[in-house]
Amino acid sequence: MIDNQHIEFSIILEFIYKNSGLDFSVYRHSMIERRMGKRLSSLNIDSYLHYLDYLKNHSEEMTALLDVLTINVTRFFRNTFTFEYIATHILPKIVSKKKSSNNNQLRIWSAGCSTGEEPYSIAILINEILEKEGLDFNTMIFATDIDKKALQSAHKAVYSFENIKNVKYELLKKYFFDRNDSYILKPGIKQMVSFSQFDMLNKNTMIPSESIYGEFDIVFCRNLLIYINPLSHNRIFEKLCFSLVKNGILVLGKTETTASEFTRKFEDVTGMCNIYKKR
Repeated sequence: MIDNQHIEFSIILEFIYKNSGLDFSVYRHSMIERRMGKRLSSLNIDSYLHYLDYLKNHSEEMTALLDVLTINVTRFFRNTFTFEYIATHILPKIVSKKKSSNNNQLRIWSAGCSTGEEPYSIAILINEILEKEGLDFNTMIFATDIDKKALQSAHKAVYSFENIKNVKYELLKKYFFDRNDSYILKPGIKQMVSFSQFDMLNKNTMIPSESIYGEFDIVFCRNLLIYINPLSHNRIFEKLCFSLVKNGILVLGKTETTASEFTRKFEDVTGMCNIYKKR
């Protein structure tokens, strides 16, 4: 990107921040440029400067731009091996430990939850384990994202076949209604998850306010870091580390690892699917 283009691009990012509160300057610029370019192409606009003028004069364009900038690639039980390991090794150990200490509270955070597939997948796993053990736990799953539109979809919990294709048949029949090629999550699982807007890169907040005090047993933060400028990873890991209880579990995406400054604070649990335990 040449100097003038870089300046114009930075001005647009500042305009977005002032009007939406979302700071995309810390995301990988190549990704933002590519996604923003889709809007310029669709409007036949040939420069960032002209696009900035368009943004200022067409309020609806900000919504369209935010739709393409926010990241919503997800499905139920995405990266199946990760969920299988959590179901067979992580959750049973946590549940057993809590049972032996007469603690029936289970707290989980899904950071960057998009349209809800991840936290609902977690809720299904937990419900299966608790049913099997005959336990009645107070399970609280806090799910956050910066994208209001994605959160609205998550609340509705209506999904296409593409979203649910990794769901095993018996779980699909147990937890979903099949209505006209749409799959509607049943109320019992929906009630286990609380959705709210939260910006992982906001310097002024450490945990979702709805969670009151954090202290999560497990935090999922998968496939978010790959979109963020590495210089900003420490800000995210500061929140992740702060939010977890001692020996709490952090689950990252399959191509993500802990930031270098936080490596000593986490122990790799599996060596295979980026699941870490807070020391």
